[in-house]
Amino acid sequence: MLYLAEQSADITRVTHDVAALAAEPAIDEADEAAISTDAIVVRMGAGRVAVDLASVAEVGRAPRVTRVPGLPAWMAGVANWRGRILPVLDLRSLLGAESGAVDANGRLLVLSEGGISVAMLVDSVDGTTSLTDIADFPAASAPAGAALLCGQVPRQDGPVAVIDVGAVLRLRDGLPRGRRSA
Repeated sequence: MLYLAEQSADITRVTHDVAALAAEPAIDEADEAAISTDAIVVRMGAGRVAVDLASVAEVGRAPRVTRVPGLPAWMAGVANWRGRILPVLDLRSLLGAESGAVDANGRLLVLSEGGISVAMLVDSVDGTTSLTDIADFPAASAPAGAALLCGQVPRQDGPVAVIDVGAVLRLRDGLPRGRRSA
């Protein structure tokens, strides 16, 4: 009889635990992404920007980039990257940083989202950070190229701007269309 009473108490306790868990607010996917989103921090000129790690397919040494005539300055050209031709962006001028030749520390970030891949030149890679506290830019201090940024992450060594990969990929909509032959 004592054994049945203990089992009944255990079942009641488990039932209460399950009910308590069900009553707790569930973490939806957006909150979960905010909790666990990591980013790679890169240098562009004197500034630092973070790129969501989920959008970064690869990081490697900057290859030789072939300039394509008639493209805007932020479009560095194209590069052969592991046997495929990738468009290469140099967003430093759009973000208010000085553009110039990439030195030995320069890296290429291959960004991929929604089946679209593009490469981005950066001056160096500084490491990783967490994107849990993305804050808006103060209205008076929005940097150049703010349309390509989704906010900033406060850090002890200074804020880090956060790249909006979707906005970067939408830059292609402003590129001139090729001429078609009759």
